[in-house]
Amino acid sequence: MSEEMNAATISRIAAEASVSGAQVMAVAKLLKDGNTVPFIARYRKEAHGNLDEVQILKIQERVGYYGELEERKATIIKSIDEQGKLTDDLRDKIEKCMVKSALEDLYQPYKPKRRTRAMIAKEKGLEPLADIIWAQGSELPETAAAGFVDAAKGVEDAAAALAGARDICAERIADIADVRGLVRRTYATKALVKSNVSLVNPPKEPTKFEQYYDFEEPISEMPSHRYLAIRRGQTEGVLFMRLVVDSAPLIERIEEYAGVKSASPLAEELRLAAADAYKRLVSPACELDVTMEKKQESDRAAVEVFAENLRNLLLASPLGEKRVLAIDPGIRTGCKVAMLDATGKFLGNTVIYPMQKPDESREIIAKIVVKYKPDAIAVGNGTAGRETEAFVRTTLKTMGEKSIIVVSVSESGASVYSASEIAREEFPALDLTVRGAISIGRRLQDPLAELVKIDPKAIGVGQYQHDVFQPLLSAKLDDVTVSCVNKVGVELNTASAPLLTRVSGIGSSLAKRIVEWRNENGAFKSRSELKKVSGLGPKAFEQSAGFLRIRGAANPLDSSGVHPERYALVEQMAEDLGVSVKDLVGNATLADRIDVKKYVSADVGEPTLKDIIEELKKPGRDPRAVFEKPAFRDDVMTIDDVKEGMTLEGVVTNVTAFGAFVDIGIHQDGLVHVSEIADRFVRDPSEVVKTGDKITVRVIGVDKARNRVSLSARTKPRPQEGSRPSGPRRSNGGDRGDRGGRSYSSGFSCNPFANL
Repeated sequence: MSEEMNAATISRIAAEASVSGAQVMAVAKLLKDGNTVPFIARYRKEAHGNLDEVQILKIQERVGYYGELEERKATIIKSIDEQGKLTDDLRDKIEKCMVKSALEDLYQPYKPKRRTRAMIAKEKGLEPLADIIWAQGSELPETAAAGFVDAAKGVEDAAAALAGARDICAERIADIADVRGLVRRTYATKALVKSNVSLVNPPKEPTKFEQYYDFEEPISEMPSHRYLAIRRGQTEGVLFMRLVVDSAPLIERIEEYAGVKSASPLAEELRLAAADAYKRLVSPACELDVTMEKKQESDRAAVEVFAENLRNLLLASPLGEKRVLAIDPGIRTGCKVAMLDATGKFLGNTVIYPMQKPDESREIIAKIVVKYKPDAIAVGNGTAGRETEAFVRTTLKTMGEKSIIVVSVSESGASVYSASEIAREEFPALDLTVRGAISIGRRLQDPLAELVKIDPKAIGVGQYQHDVFQPLLSAKLDDVTVSCVNKVGVELNTASAPLLTRVSGIGSSLAKRIVEWRNENGAFKSRSELKKVSGLGPKAFEQSAGFLRIRGAANPLDSSGVHPERYALVEQMAEDLGVSVKDLVGNATLADRIDVKKYVSADVGEPTLKDIIEELKKPGRDPRAVFEKPAFRDDVMTIDDVKEGMTLEGVVTNVTAFGAFVDIGIHQDGLVHVSEIADRFVRDPSEVVKTGDKITVRVIGVDKARNRVSLSARTKPRPQEGSRPSGPRRSNGGDRGDRGGRSYSSGFSCNPFANL
């Protein structure tokens, strides 16, 4: 991959990624040698000049793009050469081309085509007439065409001959790379996106696309979320969308490219061919190109929003190793209850009916609390979540229990996990509703470890995730998940196979083998024991070992982020200090005494050494923030309790390009439009808030009919407070995965303590 890149490509990637050419080559070589991005970013800083993961991923993406471009160039050159039409000038243009669309424009005249009108005209012997028109001589059109009339060939008269010749000229014009480039640039920079309500099947009821029934905006200025919203409206048959440009000046420029000479009697024939080339051949193709480019641009923007939300969600504060009583709320089928120990181990389950049998349910909760002594109670935020949470709080208050915290936990994606193969493997004997409760509890203990078991798209923290190019979304979300897992590190002796799968260098099959080895041989006593796992070779060990932790290992470095390849270096540091490695690890005072420059060598520089010192100070430190329980108002449980002017505390559940959604303790999240996100002007809501943030908001609008709540995070009221800002509005249940509304069959015994 790196060896094939020429100097021009390296320079271009360096400019696009804002790095040096040497860094591009270093990263490309490391990737080609089979190193993962987390490993490169963490343990090969000297090789690439201390780049971060974002920069490395950018280089990886651009190296892939230009690799594909070079392959396409080779294919095109071979195709044209086989046709006997490859000139030195054309080869040079192809080899210097750095944009895929421009490359295809160069190939357009030589690309194998389906049967066209120009081909049919050539078969009728009209190409010489097209040459006459193209030359723009002094001959009259009718005179020039007279010699080509041939009824046997289907050319009935001069008009038919001229029409066929114009078809040939039109195709020639359409094949001019500069013409296609001109039209494409015009569409990309000056086209208006126009949308109207569909006339084919106009909606009879109000829709979420009403603001686009008569709408236009320059495509170059249109934000990604608005473009995707209009495309969704078109997909659902509500809207009709098109791109509109002023064609007159374009056709005039195309006439210049075609060489129209006003003094020639044949000028009008070539003008007609130019107009036909634009309207029939060039404009539709370029409109499609620009439409798809805008779609790709919008997809990338939407994917970045989803990725950032997912990163913040995965890195949310964990409660940690605390005993948790988990409750999956329900009304008709009751609330599913599961007890977990401090490591997340399932201890038992039951069902309660707070709405139907409050006294019996209160007694069950009390007995569970006395028996298992949970540190926290996790309540899913789906249907009846707030009512169940209030019921639990009242029960604890009646018991005089003040040490147990009650936390509302997002259920998004829980039902997906419950029915997944992973859940069946973990709990084959349990009903899927019990699995859902377990997942809710474990999310509170460690969001990252639990959420990696779910397809990120099911978590519902993006915008228009179902409309974007799915392979792009999946690849990006996988990168984010891998990055988060390796950033935090994984406890080797307790990690599930799905979590281990995301560790650098391991993958699905090795993860299963690690778990199998652990089940057969007991806990790993050292990182080096990983080498005993079948199929885990030197490369996999190199890539993964630094991200795995073994708490209580004989070698304290095994519980840190220090890579085994640097153990000898740490041992030398300890020896130079006159202490043991065990005494050094975790002792910040001793670590501060280490002279970093003393240990710089050809393969270990200051960046790696500084990382080692930080790990020695706080070995295996969790980078996530300390857990803080959100506080919802007890008097706000449904949308009926929400009033304009209220000040509420909430938790940001999703950040989009047009605003942030906030859980304020009712079933439906409220929306803080981007114009209400701060007192200052904000273009991107993620500049101010991120998923998981706790913020104070003010209610500025309640639409009970649409089940919508408008919020403001501004400290200074806007003029005309209460009027909702313009811009797209998210529909109820739009892109939020399966939050709420889940329907489960019970599967529980009627005996409350049958399983718990």
